[in-house]
Amino acid sequence: MTDFKKKAEEKNYWRKRNKFYYDSLENLFKNLIPANASVLEVGCAEGDSLHAIGNKNEAGFDFNAYHIQNAKEKYPSIKFYCIDAEAPDFNEKAKEINQQFDFIILCDLIGTLNDIQNVFERLKVFCHSRTKVIVTYRNYFWNPVLKAAEKLGLKMKEGEQNWLYIHEIKNLLTLAGFDVVRTGGMLLMPVKIPFITSFINKYFAKLPIIKRLCLTGYVVANNDISEVKGSEDYKVTVLVPARNEEGNIENIVRLIPHMGSGTEIVFVEGNSSDNTYKKIEEVITQNKGKDIKLFKQPGKGKGDAVRKGFENATGDILMILDADLTVAPKDLPKFYNALSTGKGEFINGSRLVYQMHEKAMRSLNKAGNIFFSNVFSWLLEQRITDTLCGTKVLFKNDYIKLVENRKYFGDFDPFGDFDLLFGAAKLNLKIIEIPVRYGERTYGETNINRFRDGMMLLRMCFFAMRKIKFNL
Repeated sequence: MTDFKKKAEEKNYWRKRNKFYYDSLENLFKNLIPANASVLEVGCAEGDSLHAIGNKNEAGFDFNAYHIQNAKEKYPSIKFYCIDAEAPDFNEKAKEINQQFDFIILCDLIGTLNDIQNVFERLKVFCHSRTKVIVTYRNYFWNPVLKAAEKLGLKMKEGEQNWLYIHEIKNLLTLAGFDVVRTGGMLLMPVKIPFITSFINKYFAKLPIIKRLCLTGYVVANNDISEVKGSEDYKVTVLVPARNEEGNIENIVRLIPHMGSGTEIVFVEGNSSDNTYKKIEEVITQNKGKDIKLFKQPGKGKGDAVRKGFENATGDILMILDADLTVAPKDLPKFYNALSTGKGEFINGSRLVYQMHEKAMRSLNKAGNIFFSNVFSWLLEQRITDTLCGTKVLFKNDYIKLVENRKYFGDFDPFGDFDLLFGAAKLNLKIIEIPVRYGERTYGETNINRFRDGMMLLRMCFFAMRKIKFNL
């Protein structure tokens, strides 16, 4: 206990001495973890990070008994356990926790482990099918700087460390049965200098190439999401926002295939100038054997229609199908299968892979889509090739979580696409894209104004930079 006490006191001293660094890590965790998620920290020390995150359902374990003793006294609302992640008796000790968590944190821990893959594998006992693991690590580029800081008495002496590159960490997580969702870096300046440090860390540290020089990197990985329920278990809601689409309604209902345990079609009519609403009523009467619902959109814009439709959806899986039928309903089972079998957690359509009809998308629109796709790939730290494809699919339970966190972004999105993409990124959902063939509209005219909507997209990019990319 004496040795544990000495090491704990030393760590506490340096934690206070380098408060800026640890505060930055805590801000990262708060940004990555939703407020209602359950959290476990491996190597929690005295629980200061867990306390800072502030979630209601939290637990931590550490091999240092003195740390755990102090943690229980400091934060009685958090559950703490004295467990060594690499000890032979780990499996027996882990039974004390007897809980599965939404998020598991390993903060600057892997550098000290003898067998990183084994520890990752042992975490499975605390995982359900949707658990996410957050791993932070230090950049090998900084090794000489950190060694010099130790000699100058500016940093705690840590002895020899494992210095791993990002591809090595990804590989170890994959071997242990985890699927990497996103990566990132933070802290070009780990020491606080008023105004200068904040500016550099918030903006310069997020720029391409430069971000590779950050002191701390992080990885977010899913548990093996292929272990979710089989496809036959899910009811599907296909949401169809419809404004001035009278001529497409019959084909929509005729062409949407049966999926899963049942398919519900939800029309949200957008105050059309033609007879779209009446036509939907007629089609519902003609198809009494199908589960079809109709709602009048309360506001304006596709985003408003999406929110109205999903509020009233009863399916386990939520899909969006644009009423212009430029994306064929026959492709919807591809989206269903990708989500239901765990290939991804948010399925986005991409119109820019296959050749499309020459009149399906104007050249300027295509160029704009490519530009915004590259911007959003950088913003969300996941590859997005088509941000504006109307076909997007996710679990209803994830949409509920997205709504709970919507206050972070607000309800300003008139398109509905970015509300979902932002929300998926905020929840660290794995985004998978399915290429679709984009056809020419056969009835009516597009509701898109490319210049007005293009300016709105630019505004949303700057908004996303502030809320997602430059928020730390």
